[in-house]
Amino acid sequence: MPRVKQICCIGAGYVGGPTCAVIALKCPHIRVTIVDLNQARIDAWNSPDFNLPIYEPGLDDVVRKARGRNLFFSTDVDKGIQDADLIFVSVNTPTKKSGVGAGFAADLNYVELATRRIAATATSSKIVVEKSTVPCRTAESMRTILDANSKPNARFDILSNPEFLAEGTAIDDLFAPDRVLIGSLQTPEGKEACEALCEVYRNWVPKERILTVGLWSSELSKLAANAMLAQRISSINALSAICEATGANIAEVAHSIGQDSRIGPKFLRASVGFGGSCFQKDILNLVYLSESLNLKEVAEYWKQVVTMNEYQKRRFSKRVVDTLFNTITGKRIAVLGFAFKADTGDTRESAAITLIRDFQEEKALVNIYDPQVKQDQIWADLNEASPDVSLATIKRQVFVCSSALEACKNAEAVVIATEWAEFKTIDWQAVYAGMNKPAFVFDGRLLVDADKLRSIGFKVGLGSGVCPDNGYDTNAYSVQVTVIGRGERL
Repeated sequence: MPRVKQICCIGAGYVGGPTCAVIALKCPHIRVTIVDLNQARIDAWNSPDFNLPIYEPGLDDVVRKARGRNLFFSTDVDKGIQDADLIFVSVNTPTKKSGVGAGFAADLNYVELATRRIAATATSSKIVVEKSTVPCRTAESMRTILDANSKPNARFDILSNPEFLAEGTAIDDLFAPDRVLIGSLQTPEGKEACEALCEVYRNWVPKERILTVGLWSSELSKLAANAMLAQRISSINALSAICEATGANIAEVAHSIGQDSRIGPKFLRASVGFGGSCFQKDILNLVYLSESLNLKEVAEYWKQVVTMNEYQKRRFSKRVVDTLFNTITGKRIAVLGFAFKADTGDTRESAAITLIRDFQEEKALVNIYDPQVKQDQIWADLNEASPDVSLATIKRQVFVCSSALEACKNAEAVVIATEWAEFKTIDWQAVYAGMNKPAFVFDGRLLVDADKLRSIGFKVGLGSGVCPDNGYDTNAYSVQVTVIGRGERL
C-alpha cells in the first residue's frame, strides 16, 4: 500500500480549511496544500497577521504552527492536483435554486467542476475523497467522470469521508473526533485506498474511532445524522407550542424526557429554529432522495422537520410584534447576533436573517451587532432574503453597528439572536438608560439573567412554553426562547 506523502484539498472554506490545517499539524511528514480559485480567500489564509477568512476558536493557532512548514495555501489548483497522492474535494454543495429538484436537491455543479479538473490535470493515479456533503451515490457520478476523462496510467479510487464538525468547536472536534467515517468500494483497490486514508488519521485518532464502511453507507450516514439531530430540535419546538397553549413548561418537559436514558438530554432545547449550512440542506436532500425513490411518505416525514423549523421562526417574530402592542412600524429593534451560532462567523440559514426580514416587512427599524460577521456579509444575506427589495431600501431600515451598546441605543426592544458570551456581560444598566420605555428584552438564547434585568426595569418574559394566560407576571411582556448552541453544524 502506497503511503500518502502529499495531500491537496480543493476548497478553502469552512470544512476544507480547518480539516486540512489540523491534518497538517498532526502529520508533519505530509505536505498539505489547500487550493481555491478565490484569490481574496487565499490571500486571507496567507495574511501576515493571520486575519483568516474563517473565525473558528483555535484555528489561528493551528495555522500559525503549520503554515509554511507543511501547510500551504494557493490558487494554483492544477499544481496542487498534480503533486498530490490524495485529493480532498471540499467545495460548496448548496441547495438548487432552479431546475429539476429546485429547493430540495443539492447543486453538485462545483463537485463536478472539481472532478473534471482532476481528470484533466492528473497524469498519475490519485485517491479522490468526497469531503463535501453530497447526495447518496455521488461517488458513482464522480467515478464515471474520472474514468471517462482520465489520462493513460492515471487511475482513481473514490472515498467518502464526511465531516461531522460543529462550527464553534470544529478544532476540538477535529482534535478528538467521536468517529471518523471512511467509505470505500469493497474491492481490493477500494480497501487499499481506504487503508491509506486511515493511516493518515491514525497519526492522532485512536484506531477504534475510525469506522470503515461501504461507499454508499458513508454518503447516506452524513445526511442521516444531521436529519436525526434536526428532527429532535423540531420535535421539542413542536412541544413548546403545545406547552404555551396548555400551561406546561417546556424546560421542565425537556428535562424530564431527557432523563430517559433511551433519549438523553442533547438537542432537546426549545429554540427559535436551527440554522447552519447542513441541517436544512441535508434534510431537503434526504427529501429529494426519498421522492426520487418514489417513497412519498418518507419524503413527507422528513419535510415536516423543515416545516416545523420555519414555523418556529415565524412564531418567534410574531410574538415580538404581538408583545410590542401589535405593531413595530417605525420602532427600533436591536438584534444582537447575526451568525447562526456563537463562535463562528458563518451566517448560513441563520435565524437572525429570517427575523430581520420579518421585522423589515413590519416596517421596523433594525440595528444589528455581531462581533464576527462582516458588514458585507450582512448586506448580502439580507439582500438575498428579500430579493424584491433593493439594497438601498434595506439600508434605510437596517443599520449595522460596531457595538452592542450602540445597537441598543434608542431601541424599543432587544432581541438576542446568537449566544455570544459577550452579551452576558453587557452593561445592561447603560442599555436600559439609552432605550425607549418600556424597554423589552427578547432573549432568544436564554443567555441573560432575567431577574437581574427585571430589577433594572426591563420587561422580560418567563420562557417559551409558558402559557400566556397564566404564566406571565405583570412585568412580563416578552418571551424567552432558548436556541440550541453546540451541535449545530457547521
